[in-house]
Amino acid sequence: MSGSPSPGVTRLLLAWSEGENTALDELIPLVYQELRRLARRYMYGERAGHTLQTTALVNEAYLRLIESRRVHWQNRAHFFAISAQLMRRILVDFARSRRYQKRGGGAQKITFDERLMAPSPQGRDLLRLDSALDALADTDARKARVVELRFFGGLSVAETAEVLKVSPDTVLRDWRLAKAWLAREMGKAEATQVTNDA
Repeated sequence: MSGSPSPGVTRLLLAWSEGENTALDELIPLVYQELRRLARRYMYGERAGHTLQTTALVNEAYLRLIESRRVHWQNRAHFFAISAQLMRRILVDFARSRRYQKRGGGAQKITFDERLMAPSPQGRDLLRLDSALDALADTDARKARVVELRFFGGLSVAETAEVLKVSPDTVLRDWRLAKAWLAREMGKAEATQVTNDA
């Protein structure tokens, strides 16, 4: 993530977790630009003419964050990890509701590799990746969280390690294995789709 960690953000998150409603009002201006950056990252890979805009994605995530009263916020990295997870869910729900991926739905096929860490002009098959990530979570929840935090949340190795309370070496190992597993699963899904379309 860009920017240096702000101790004020962590302090406000903890205050908000403890029921101090004014802490949220102080927190939002401090994190808004980073939330917009996350949203732009998600929206950049979406098809042209997508009806959900960056601001709408940030606002929807904000509304869901407000409802997250049960979350005991650890720190700034934890907040952005949850925010990224919410944005992923919003986009997946939106894609499902609009049936963009029904029988291919004009979706562009992708492979899961390191190039996806940087924004790409190609569209992402978000539903296929989401399905593969859910399957990975059933097999190894921590590896799925590593992908979610690094790929969707844009967290660094160190920030991911901090959120998951593991070593950076563990994050790197999980990241490498998870990428290989997801590539294989997405390849299977693509082969199944081609067979079904034939």
